[in-house]
Amino acid sequence: MTYNYCTLFNSRYVTRGLAMYESLAKHSKEFHLYIFAFDNRCYALLKKLNLENATIISLQEFEDEALLNIKASRSIGEYCWTCKASAIKHVIKTYQLTHCTYLDSDLYFFSDPNVLIGEIGDKSVSITEHRYTPEYNQTATSGKYCAQFLRFKNDDDGMKVLNWWRNACIDWCYAHIEEGKFGDQKYLDNWLNQFEGVHEVKNLGAGVAPWNIQQYKLFNNNDNEIFGIELATKTHFKVIFYHFHYLKFLENNKIELVCNYKLTKQAIEIIYKPYVIHLHNIKIAISHIDADYDYHGTEKRLKTWKNKLKILKNRLTGRHNIFNKKDFI
Repeated sequence: MTYNYCTLFNSRYVTRGLAMYESLAKHSKEFHLYIFAFDNRCYALLKKLNLENATIISLQEFEDEALLNIKASRSIGEYCWTCKASAIKHVIKTYQLTHCTYLDSDLYFFSDPNVLIGEIGDKSVSITEHRYTPEYNQTATSGKYCAQFLRFKNDDDGMKVLNWWRNACIDWCYAHIEEGKFGDQKYLDNWLNQFEGVHEVKNLGAGVAPWNIQQYKLFNNNDNEIFGIELATKTHFKVIFYHFHYLKFLENNKIELVCNYKLTKQAIEIIYKPYVIHLHNIKIAISHIDADYDYHGTEKRLKTWKNKLKILKNRLTGRHNIFNKKDFI
């Protein structure tokens, strides 16, 4: 059986997207990833790479009238959120697939995600919780569920949810709170009650992320697999994927791992360090094809009093996660 996935990203996110693809290839041999390239430079590079288990889809192939009509009204990020449901539907219909799982491009797999497909069973749609650490609980604003790993079957129940989500996102998908909505993912909050055939993933290894990692003690075994223990219940689990939300490369060879969340030295060492090294190696490999562009999307930080105050506050609260690249590579 081939497990079908799709993702989307632009040229400033290429190293993350490729790291996700390569981590998936390492742990899941029977898969195919449909990549929506959100600008021409990204598309051209990905086509040159000739990825064995991927199909590259341009915006020209994908965008329909409904999307083009609202594109100018959305920021780049908001438009990417808007397009998630449309991308899944495009892949299912164009390639006549029985199923497709959407992946955020900043996910990274540490073990085979097929175990999650097994858990979903005969359900038509899967969703994953944020599982916020209490001090970071953003359920009221960002939603109970994270639109990071979403599986849809090409059946009546699956397509009913997918079509509803696509229409909702086209109608409204913005990076602010309005009438109980936020972006693309507050819509997920009611799916269990609103639709038939929706499954909430229970495996703790799905969706370890900056907003919940404080609840777990992580460790490597002898085969360099990563396991965790939920501190409250002592439940053991294998880490399937980590969501590297927010990680940014900054000028002057700095890296900001995450914003406003506490990370332990253990998490930095066994989760973040291997990822940063992988991104670095991908950037070097890409430079042999196109050395004229920064596919990390390195950012400049203005030295304003607000930014200085934020850094000071994060240092005082143990949330300062800006490092020198040489500390990792």
